[in-house]
Amino acid sequence: MNARLRVTGLMLKAASRTLVESLTQTFAPGEMWCIAGPNGAGKTTLIGALAGLSKAAAGSVSLDGVDLADWRAADLARRRGLMPQSSHDAFDATVLDIVMLNRFPHLTGWGWESEADRHAAHAALDRLGLAAFAARDVLSLSGGERQRVALAATLCQDAPLLLLDEPLSHLDLHHQIDCLHALNAWMRERGDTRTVIFSCHDLNLARRYATHALLLDGAGRAHAGLARDVLSAERASAAFGYPLTLIREGGHEALVPRFPN
Repeated sequence: MNARLRVTGLMLKAASRTLVESLTQTFAPGEMWCIAGPNGAGKTTLIGALAGLSKAAAGSVSLDGVDLADWRAADLARRRGLMPQSSHDAFDATVLDIVMLNRFPHLTGWGWESEADRHAAHAALDRLGLAAFAARDVLSLSGGERQRVALAATLCQDAPLLLLDEPLSHLDLHHQIDCLHALNAWMRERGDTRTVIFSCHDLNLARRYATHALLLDGAGRAHAGLARDVLSAERASAAFGYPLTLIREGGHEALVPRFPN
């Protein structure tokens, strides 16, 4: 079953500063959205509001036509998964056990994991190239490896809507691309019934893999639409406060800084 997220007249503030003035947007099944913008523009705050974890100054967020505040926690967890910007493992546990924690919304009866839950966890690890890590102690992993485990855990939750705050942080380019490929495949395997919303600093990866983009400029304005239209050289230059230019070669495009002579 797919999930449709709707934002209406959303206003977000940090103390006296307005991060998002008024945002109305639908995030539909089959779409992969990138939230981009300079540091402090409100990307994490927006993802928190979309997840129902932070209160907006004005406006509303609904999932499947129901305000997020009216969802039961367990039902909401089956409909949307959230990967925070950072997580901290305070105790020894295997990678498999960490990933299995995200199956909690699906547990029934006495709460014991079923064979289907274990299969989902192993499938998520396989998808991220982490099958060989299943028995590893999570505390022995590098920051990049732990980030991939966190993404695998979120995929294991099997919610049709994923909200991912900086899922590519701590990853080298190779693993960034692998993770985006995995997310794209995860979306498509059920025929455009899933939605991914992620924040990212790499505009070129966003232009390559996201279908849509939401660009925050740090002054309350938000531009939304197709990724290559929103993440243009003109709009990105204005948002980030530095001139960028779009170069094209052999059918490929890239935004690069326009350094002064």
